[in-house]
Amino acid sequence: MKGKRLGRVGSLVAPGEPDEGMQDKFAALGIANELDLVLHLPLRYEDETHLYPIAATPPDKVVQVEGTIIQSEVMYRPRRQLVCQVEDDTGILFIRFLNFYGSQVKAYSVGKRVRLLGEVRKGFFGAEMVHPKCHMVSADTLLPDALTPIYPTTAGLSQETIRKRIRQALAHSDQTGSLNEVLPVEVLKRYQLQDFRESVIFLHQPTADASVALLQEGTHPAWSRIKFDELLAQQLSLRLHYQKRRSRCAPALPEKNLLTSTLLQLLSFDLTGAQKKVLAEISSDLAKPHPMQRLLQGDVGSGKTVVAALAAFQAIKNDYQVAIMAPTEILAEQHYQKLSGWFTPLGITIAWLSGSQKKKQRQDALADISEGRAMLVIGTHALFQEQVEFNRLGLAIIDEQHRFGVEQRLALRTKAAKTGFVPHQLMMSATPIPRTLAMSYYADLDVSVIDELPPGRTQVVTKLFEEIRRDEVITRVRESCHAGKQAYWVCPLIEESDTLQLKTALETYESLTLTFPDLKIGLVHGRLPSLEKSAVMERFKQGSIQLLVATTVIEVGVDVPNACLMVIEHAERMGLSQLHQLRGRVGRGAEASVCILLYQNPLSENARKRLRIIFESTDGFEIARQDLSLRGPGQFLSARQSGVPMLRFADPEKDADLLAAARIAAEEILRDDSASAQRHLLRWLGNKSQYLQA
Repeated sequence: MKGKRLGRVGSLVAPGEPDEGMQDKFAALGIANELDLVLHLPLRYEDETHLYPIAATPPDKVVQVEGTIIQSEVMYRPRRQLVCQVEDDTGILFIRFLNFYGSQVKAYSVGKRVRLLGEVRKGFFGAEMVHPKCHMVSADTLLPDALTPIYPTTAGLSQETIRKRIRQALAHSDQTGSLNEVLPVEVLKRYQLQDFRESVIFLHQPTADASVALLQEGTHPAWSRIKFDELLAQQLSLRLHYQKRRSRCAPALPEKNLLTSTLLQLLSFDLTGAQKKVLAEISSDLAKPHPMQRLLQGDVGSGKTVVAALAAFQAIKNDYQVAIMAPTEILAEQHYQKLSGWFTPLGITIAWLSGSQKKKQRQDALADISEGRAMLVIGTHALFQEQVEFNRLGLAIIDEQHRFGVEQRLALRTKAAKTGFVPHQLMMSATPIPRTLAMSYYADLDVSVIDELPPGRTQVVTKLFEEIRRDEVITRVRESCHAGKQAYWVCPLIEESDTLQLKTALETYESLTLTFPDLKIGLVHGRLPSLEKSAVMERFKQGSIQLLVATTVIEVGVDVPNACLMVIEHAERMGLSQLHQLRGRVGRGAEASVCILLYQNPLSENARKRLRIIFESTDGFEIARQDLSLRGPGQFLSARQSGVPMLRFADPEKDADLLAAARIAAEEILRDDSASAQRHLLRWLGNKSQYLQA
């Protein structure tokens, strides 16, 4: 069903027409065959099906008029431009071209009849169009009987060329049957779906009476069919992967009195109801003989680490090793210190692997891991390097999973080769994924959510300060530190940039050292040697450093309960997720905490929206939802990288109803008509269908 491969002379290159790299230009748009062509749908439409009298053109609307050029001249004030007067029976319209060729001056000569499409505005001379779409016509030239589609294109590929090739492909589809219906009749009826072929043809050639508004909004029934089909292909792809994973073998790691275990007794706090709920879900998965692949979401400070530790304990009690991988050494080392306090008293050996270790330390750790003495292994990317060999890896826990790519997670999975099993995998994220995104792009994963914060956590108060109020911020920092509290001062860069005139951590450290001669100030950033970084963080945790100047390297994992104040420089430059993560470094104790966002005017509209959202909300899930509407799904999907079919037409947020229907339909079709499922996947994904491996 994917259609024939387009040859050097064929649907992309018309007979007798020089190639001139035409095939490559279409390839740049992702078009390789006839079905790709017919699924290359318009971005928008122009209505050239009727004419307005010049005197009756509505304001602020794209319209089409027709008339005769009665004057044409090149003017040089205030700048060089071609100005023409066009007249019809009702009035005169000026047209201006600021960029033009000599050939246009000749073409737009007095007496020529022109058809113009553009927006009429009030100009210096009167009503005018600037750079309208222009056709030379005769008095009897017919109007089109369909709206004009405008397609995504690339350099050297005109709209007319694309339209011509699509018309050819649509005509040929009648012979090949490539647009024939592939979905079961019951599905079409149940979800009131328009015929596929009818929908595709209509979107390429909408009739003159079609609602332009419905087409532009993407809510026309023809668009609904296309979006449903695309969402269905994505759901089928992900559900098939889910089924494929469940057919693999993993070690069954049943619970062994976990909730009454000695580990829980060592903790100085009780689990929240939400923690108990997600722990039960994870524990149940670990007990099954196929690999768990679960995403654990929880807002900043919700207690994901404790849940991960209890899951690790369940695997270790079944004599299997656990690997915990974190994206930064600061976060990995914090996990190591915290889990050592919980596991070492239970006689469990923990190994630590990082890129900055000395050779002897690393050799000892590698030996403990390969010989099975170390049951819990914590580290950064170093965990999946070739020389790391596990003895019996049963569970891989990946913190801040969006920081790692598919290949990195796959490499960690292969470390269980000795056992002949696929290890269970638990991925954690403090960047909440909006529900609609989880339903679409993460449909191959089981998702657990910790939607409750531990008792005693204080709400962080967020304040906005313009740069001109910097002295007030300095006063607040001094008062807080003199009162025995600690503070962060976060900067976005660590060295001067010619393009971004931002305060750097190095400059800020030097400046604040002069400003606060009575305070002990530390500096930490990504380029600091690991040992130095660890030493600074340890001194900050112990309280010997009162003010820590840092880059966003402290975005995740840093837990200092006595730090009650955070200042973020150039907050207008940061994304919502990053601001929320940084803010989560304070408010981790019983004291009231404040996060000050320092910004510089003028603010872009998007920056203004981001600052308003972060100021008004502390709910990570609500912030993520609004972030999605501002920036789209890309930032939430770095974890997916490859394998998940990206959406071209549907929007999970705007098309939530279609998404819900596609999820149900995918389950039904896979259960009742697998042949239809395969035909549908072949149409929409072809050989690009890559089921997620990691």
